Amino acid sequence: MTPEEISRLMYSKDWFSQWLGIEIEEINAGYCKLRMTIRKEMLNGFGIAHGGITYALADSAFAFASNSQGKKAVSIETSISHTEQLKEGNILIAVATELTSSNKLARYKVQVSTAEADIVALFNGTVYKTNKEW
Repeated sequence: MTPEEISRLMYSKDWFSQWLGIEIEEINAGYCKLRMTIRKEMLNGFGIAHGGITYALADSAFAFASNSQGKKAVSIETSISHTEQLKEGNILIAVATELTSSNKLARYKVQVSTAEADIVALFNGTVYKTNKEW
């Protein structure tokens, strides 16, 4: 399967990414670019986006990128640093890029930015690549 076919199949069953309003802008082997808009129901008690929202966006980009090469991959470790606060209406772009890959493991970085290119979160993740094909 091509990266586009894999991402379409994954997204069709990914109810959470759909609820977030995530759009797949670009997908290639080991790479994914997503877009979404912060909505009112994503805000916390301070009136800023809950940290889980940027985490979820980055995690989705990580999942699509790491599965794009044909093997089913599952997350085994992730971390995120939030560098800026977000408000309702902010448009976010998440770009996931493969850093290293072996037969069983791969490491990815995801940069989350506003549409104006301000970096708002930095995510790192490791996946385990199974023997199962898409």
